[in-house]
Amino acid sequence: MEQLRKPLQGVGNIIRFNRHFYLLAIVAVIMIFLGSHYIAQPYALLKEIVIGVIVITTSISLLVSYYIYDFSGLYQLNWLNQLSITNGTILNIHAGFDETSSLLRQKFPNAELTVFDFYDPVKHTEISIKRARKAYPVFENTIVVNTHKLPLPDSYADYIFVIFSAHEIRHLNERDIFFAELKRVLKNKGNIVITEHLRDLPNMLAYNIGFFHFMSGALWRNTFKKSGLVVCEEFNFTPFITTFILAKYEN
Repeated sequence: MEQLRKPLQGVGNIIRFNRHFYLLAIVAVIMIFLGSHYIAQPYALLKEIVIGVIVITTSISLLVSYYIYDFSGLYQLNWLNQLSITNGTILNIHAGFDETSSLLRQKFPNAELTVFDFYDPVKHTEISIKRARKAYPVFENTIVVNTHKLPLPDSYADYIFVIFSAHEIRHLNERDIFFAELKRVLKNKGNIVITEHLRDLPNMLAYNIGFFHFMSGALWRNTFKKSGLVVCEEFNFTPFITTFILAKYEN
């Protein structure tokens, strides 16, 4: 398979698109250090603890991100081999930052690929997504959609991929409608692949308060059930990433 990603692209993108967080951390450390001359001796240890926490937590998050996105082989997509896709129709849906469509096209060259982008600048106000959209070209023939109605007929897709993007749908009702739409356009014997970080212990240890941006496994499973979808398989790729393979409930 042709190498479509550059070395350190994953962790580099995280720093690039979230640079405001890292600049804030650097400024905080510098300010605390410069202000140490005015801190009374009994509180000097507290200063060192705060600086240590900032440096350690920031370093851990970057090291884990490097492990996941650059070292683990995540974007080689070998974890999808169990689906045995040879042809058929594939729908890839993202939230404004598309790292997977070119990889899916390369991995499944005989399949028909359709790409949807549900990014809405009114709802999705994260500066990181806006920076990512400016940095990378749009995948050819990408169709801009909304989460309430996908412009496809019933039972269209053999496989639907929503990789690191479904959590951007923050409102419960909107998320339920979106997954009901996924069920509608999925063929009866098809599969939906949802890949996400979860709000769990490994991601808390890796990303500290950043893990609140993720959702719990229980919340995802409840959403799937309400939308008439069943989890055929659930597995982890590294301790930090969970994939759900979904299908329609059989009548």
